Amino acid sequence: MIDDIKPRQKNRKRLWLALAALAAILAVIFVPPYISVSRYKSRITQLISASLGRPVRLSSVEVRLLPRPGFLLTDLTVEEDPAYGAEPVLHANTVKASIRLLSLWRGRLEIDTISVDEASLNVVRATAGHWNLDSLLRTATSQDRTAASSGAEHRVKLPYLEATNSRINIKSGDEKLPFSLVDADISFWQQNPGDWRIRLRGQPARTDLSLEQADTGIVRLEANLRQAPELRQMPMHIDLEWREAQLGQLTRLVFGSDPGWRGNLTGELHLDGTAEAAQIRTRLRASGVHRAEFSPAEPMDFDANCALLAHFTIRAIDNLVCDSPLGSGRIRLTGNLPGNLSGPAAAPHFTAELDRVPVALGLDALRTVRSGMAPGLVASGTASGKLTYAPATEEKAAQDQQAAPKPPARKGRKAVVGAPPVVQGPLTGSIAVESFQLSGAGLSEPIRIAKLVLEPASASADPASGDSQVLAATTTFPAGGASPLAASARLALSGYQLTLHGQASIGRARELARIAGIANVSALDALAGEPLTLDLAADGPWMPPPAPILAIAPAGATPAAVPAPASPADSLTGTVTLHNANWKVDYLVNHVEISQATLHLAATELRWDPVVFSYGPLKGTATLTLPAACALPQPCTPRFQVQFGALDAAVIQTSFLGAQEKTTLLSTLIERLRPTAAPAWPRLEGTVKAESLLLGPVTLREPVATIATLANGAEIAAFDASLLGGRVHGAGLFHAAQTPKDKPSYKLEGQFEKLSPQAVGQLFGWRSSGSSIDGNGKIELTGFTGDDLAASAAGALHFEWKRGTVAAPGSASVPPVLTRFDTWTADAGIAKGSLTLKNNEVKRGPHAEPVQASVTLTEHPKIAFQSSQPAQAKR
Repeated sequence: MIDDIKPRQKNRKRLWLALAALAAILAVIFVPPYISVSRYKSRITQLISASLGRPVRLSSVEVRLLPRPGFLLTDLTVEEDPAYGAEPVLHANTVKASIRLLSLWRGRLEIDTISVDEASLNVVRATAGHWNLDSLLRTATSQDRTAASSGAEHRVKLPYLEATNSRINIKSGDEKLPFSLVDADISFWQQNPGDWRIRLRGQPARTDLSLEQADTGIVRLEANLRQAPELRQMPMHIDLEWREAQLGQLTRLVFGSDPGWRGNLTGELHLDGTAEAAQIRTRLRASGVHRAEFSPAEPMDFDANCALLAHFTIRAIDNLVCDSPLGSGRIRLTGNLPGNLSGPAAAPHFTAELDRVPVALGLDALRTVRSGMAPGLVASGTASGKLTYAPATEEKAAQDQQAAPKPPARKGRKAVVGAPPVVQGPLTGSIAVESFQLSGAGLSEPIRIAKLVLEPASASADPASGDSQVLAATTTFPAGGASPLAASARLALSGYQLTLHGQASIGRARELARIAGIANVSALDALAGEPLTLDLAADGPWMPPPAPILAIAPAGATPAAVPAPASPADSLTGTVTLHNANWKVDYLVNHVEISQATLHLAATELRWDPVVFSYGPLKGTATLTLPAACALPQPCTPRFQVQFGALDAAVIQTSFLGAQEKTTLLSTLIERLRPTAAPAWPRLEGTVKAESLLLGPVTLREPVATIATLANGAEIAAFDASLLGGRVHGAGLFHAAQTPKDKPSYKLEGQFEKLSPQAVGQLFGWRSSGSSIDGNGKIELTGFTGDDLAASAAGALHFEWKRGTVAAPGSASVPPVLTRFDTWTADAGIAKGSLTLKNNEVKRGPHAEPVQASVTLTEHPKIAFQSSQPAQAKR
């Protein structure tokens, strides 16, 4: 009997369950169309607005019963408090709002959960330091207080807020910062009355840069906030973690540029307390830190742990303790930072202790933040010591002033009223570096310093630096000169200062310049001679200026480089003096003997002035200016000025190109061993001056040429000199021999004016007079020797001579028409070593007659006239 009752009860339960399921399905199908949604739209808007404490707008509402009863809201906008701006604090196209079922039984409508996807949230910090999310907590807190004081059971409870695949924008006042969190998942809810929880996960991004999003890391936040009468008294617990951040993309995210750092970074922060007193523990771990250009054998790693008591309301820090192992040593930082409400007597106090910290880590850190350091450089030694920063307060300074012994008063001199008290520097202590050694990177011998002590010293009077004290040290080390090289260093938070005084061999100076990353060090490879005298000073920031930011342009526009903020760069100033040195390069036939030269280094240029040199038989002085930097794409072309005494064109050609001797067995062998292509000349621009230039049968006085070198020759942009009592102006082009079988070639053209007839006549043994001679011409020549040049000469000449006379002494004959004439205009051709008159006309009154003549182009030119019939007089 009992066995028959049990199956009946089971069947009844199954029937009731089936009927309930059927009723639910019918309700889902038939009930929603009969529900008036419009009557709930204003109610839902009021509920969300009351819950968030912000005005709320939405476009439409739809009822959803599955998977749980709720509403589907379209185009939800939560307005911002006017104190934080006009842009909405939250906007989402689609929002799901589920309702509390129990509230429906009581006849009320309450929102249980608000879920948004792909929303945009603005987090704003006002000028006064308040955040726009404060009012959300204030609203919930005030509602709890009102319900508790009135004893009312009903209050608008803060719903569970969640957002997925959303974006959080950061604003400072009305300005939207480029920093944001993308792909963010946010949850905000009230776990118990007065107990709020926040959960956040997102990826940092920057809107004005193109970043590798996968390398910026993931930020996670877990926070628990408790209700308090005031927000600054609200207890909180925060766990913040930033993982998997690549150092290069992280620096681009924070600073806007990539300085070339690589490595992985992880940071943690744990906070317990209130805004008035919060205990904070942090941990920062880095692994594989190095520059992008190279991978060191031992990348720099560190694991820093800090603990402190923070007072956010007064911006103060107490009991700061940071400890981190560094290699085989440790570094420890302790101190306190009084807040802005601590009174005038309060002053910060910090102490840093180093215990056998390897110097190699300092070199690795410097090599990481700066480019250009030699990757093969190795440093050894340890640093130990203690530094304390404790600036004196006004009260302490007054006590020290009273306790200090007063100097004896002098007669006739009044005491200075209101003179500033003498205050001891805030930085005390010292750091000792022992067994320091620098080797590798091409150093023939290591630089060894047994002990180096860094002690506080007064900083330079530069108000822009902001440093009142620096760490200074002075030492000496041998550098191949007659006396050791003295070096001093001044290290500050903003940058460094280094000075070098003394002598160093050229080889040692080249090694030091190479490991310091100085540009154009290869120019010293061709130099040999006595030790250099150095008087140099270098200074600059620890971190180089940031590179320009490439801003993201709108579609169809060209990306523009946004200039980075102005930042001081490294500067090297001073002088380098050398004596009795030789300089030999491939593109010069002979070596240059330098008896004395001084290099002046400035922030904008490098200038050799003066350079006293001799190049074979040529002796002169020169200056050479090399720009330190230039605006690309224009090249940085060095400029020079050279001054000679008396010059001979044949000697110049022999010195620079070498003489072409007759072929012998030895010269043939040397020619075969010579490179097939001549080395290229460097790009130079400048002027060459001389007292005189002997050019075959004539002498140019005070010639000045503006020259620009080419890869295989030179271009004479302008030439000016005194010639035969007048002036000559011209330009030209020179091409050197490219192979041993080639010959150098010249192209010259110009004009002459006001030549003296007497001086011209002396070239041919004439006695001539008259007005000045003007003309122009062009010529092309090829060869090494004067005979080769004369034989290859080809060109044209035009001249005009007014009111002249020509007489030949002795047996030489001159055409009668030249004995006295009004105008002689002629065109001549130059070919095969001679000049031949072509179209020419000699006028005397109404008569005009041509003259036929040829001139041999030799060191002593000769002119030969041919007989011609006089032309018929013109009426």
